[in-house]
Amino acid sequence: MYKCIDCGREVELDLKGTMKIQCSYCGYRILKKLRPNVTKRVIAR
Repeated sequence: MYKCIDCGREVELDLKGTMKIQCSYCGYRILKKLRPNVTKRVIAR
């Protein structure tokens, strides 16, 4: 799942079939990968 920087819509891309990374709504080519809102804790030694 990716989010378009220009229009703000969430876009699903199939990167295996085509090398075209582009918003399917507005055609903008800069997308941000959506990540889960989870914080990881690591114990320092």
